[in-house]
Formats: sequence, structure tokens, C-alpha cells
Amino acid sequence: MADPFVRGSDYLNRVRQLALDPSDIELPEDINDRIRICTWIGEHGDAVNAELQSCLDACHQCFGGDRRRPMRILAAPLAERLGVDALCNIHLDPVVIFVDVGRIDPADWLSVVVHEYAHAHLKSPGHGRSFLEVVTHLCLGLGLPPPTVEGTGDAPDDEKLLRHWPHCQSTRDPQRWWRGSP
Repeated sequence: MADPFVRGSDYLNRVRQLALDPSDIELPEDINDRIRICTWIGEHGDAVNAELQSCLDACHQCFGGDRRRPMRILAAPLAERLGVDALCNIHLDPVVIFVDVGRIDPADWLSVVVHEYAHAHLKSPGHGRSFLEVVTHLCLGLGLPPPTVEGTGDAPDDEKLLRHWPHCQSTRDPQRWWRGSP
């Protein structure tokens, strides 16, 4: 079995190949932080991805077999410039969901997966009526509060609400998790 640093580094290189843009997966400039993060991923990445997979599986259970879309889910440190906790590459088959587990409290991982699952299910980045319907279905099926929009999901205020639904608690220092200090 490879050294944890090598395993973690190889993992991130594979994940970058699945991203919309390889630079969307980002490590800090400091070499010591890079080494710590790659080592931590090499030691703990499989367990984190297993937890995210259980969230994805829970979302799949909300749809009948013929309505389930093929998807993958992977933990990865996302570039700060993106300003998001998670994203998905809807141009791949299966769609790949990326979750920056350092950016959100572990208790909210399911919520962020629900949000990205809705995008992946629709193969659409928007937050309109279809997104509202899918995210509401998922929330009701998983015991999360459904969105409370006034209109159809297409109004500016509705879209603003849906961009952050279900709500997630952000962390103060996303890199802290990846350095092994959750």
C-alpha cells in the first residue's frame, strides 16, 4: 500500500481530472500545509467518501429505480475563489458531485449533498422551478425542512433562497479540517 501522502496526492490528481476545471480543486500555497493535507486525505479520504456516499445513497432512496440518475460523490478541497461548499460536474456521465467537507459542519453534510443531488438529478445548474420541486421532494423524504418560497422558484427572492437550501453551517477555517484538525 502506498504512503499516505502519495495516496492523497494521487487521489487529488484523479479528482482534478473530473472537475469542470482542474484548478477548482485547490491546496494552499504553503508546502507544509500541502503535505499535511495530502497525508490526511491519504489516511482518511476513504472514510470521508464513504460517509458522503451514504448521504448520496439516502438521496437515491427518495427516487424509484427508474428515476435515479447515475452519480458519484467525492470529497475535495475546493478553490476559495469559487465561494461554494460543493459543486457538481453535470457534463460527465455519471455526474460527479464534489463536496468540500472542510467548509461545512459534518452535521450538515446531508444538506449540502441534497442541494448538489438536485442539480445532478436535473443536470442543471439553475435554481428555478424544477430545482425547487426536486429539492422539496428530497427534503421531505429525508426529514429536512423543505424550502419556503413564495412563488414558483423562478422569482429573484426565491432563487436567492434556493441557492442556499437546505441551510448549512459554514466553518471558520476550511483548511483546518483538511489539515486533520476538525
